[in-house]
Order: sequence, then C-alpha cells, then structure tokens
Amino acid sequence: MKFKAELMDEAAVRRALARIAHEIVERNKGTENLCFVGIRRRGEVLAGLIRDNILQFEGVEIPCGDVDIKFYRDDLTMVNESPVWKKPNLPFDVTGKKIVLVDDVLYTGRTARAGIEAIIACGRPKAIQLAVLIDRGHRELPFRADYVGKNVPTSRMEMIEVHVPEFDGETRVCLMELGEEPLL
Repeated sequence: MKFKAELMDEAAVRRALARIAHEIVERNKGTENLCFVGIRRRGEVLAGLIRDNILQFEGVEIPCGDVDIKFYRDDLTMVNESPVWKKPNLPFDVTGKKIVLVDDVLYTGRTARAGIEAIIACGRPKAIQLAVLIDRGHRELPFRADYVGKNVPTSRMEMIEVHVPEFDGETRVCLMELGEEPLL
C-alpha cells in the first residue's frame, strides 16, 4: 500500500466532527433519548469526540457505548466454525432510544449493516442514524449515512485510512493506493 494524498488534517477532522455534532442535535431537535454507539475501533473514538462536542456546545452528556461487529459480518472469512461473540459495551438500554451509530468510513455498507444487527440484538431502538467521517462510495447494500464529514469518490484500488491518536498517534485522513485488486 502506498500513500497517495492527505484528505483531511487534524483541523479538518475536528471541524467535520463539530459540524456533525451540530447536525445531530438539530435533526433530533435536541438531545433527549439520544445515545451514541461507535463501531470498534475507530468508530468508538469518533463517537466519543462527537459526544464531547455536544457536551461543549449543549452542556449535555450523551451516553456512549461501542459494539464489535465481527460476529455479524457476512463478508469476512470464518476464522473457525464457532465465531466469537463479544458483548457490546453499551452502558444503557437501547430500547426506545435514538441511536447514532458512528464509524470512520462508509464503503460497501456491510459494516453499517453489521452494526445495526449488533444494536438490535440488544433491544429495539426508536431509530438508528448513521454518522461517518468519510463516505467513499461503492455501496453493495442500500445504506446511506445521515451525517457525513466528507464525501470522497474513490476507486476500488484505493483505500481510506482514518488515523486517530489512540491507535495511530495522530489525527488525519489519508488516501492510500493498493498494490493489487482488493478481495471483496
């Protein structure tokens, strides 16, 4: 994989997440019954940052949790015959709540579908909305994000890397070029 371009620096990521936070509050007419669920790993970091923005702007602490979607994926090779289910880290009951599912990149839609399944396995939310930092296109399932930091048309020979300090020591979004046709 080869670096191709920096799509967003730290300031651009910060601005996009602040805008998403404002859009979430506006669309939901406030913060009542609102909860965030980040898709592990980078989605959970981004969910926390959006939550922190809402706390700063509105003075309201939104409950935030995360889900591991590996058990719900339909496009990953099975490691063994009995996939391991990891309990969601949801410090709230999802039933009747407006859930904002947060991920770093929306691509085929399969991760979003798996995230929705993981949430619904925990209860019946009033609504599930999707927030992503990057929408790169190439949907295989009929999903669209309700909140998007940046739309980046890509080829299948490219990949988006979202860097966050917790895992990468920096905040930025990079476009990478793959060496060969990716397996789908």
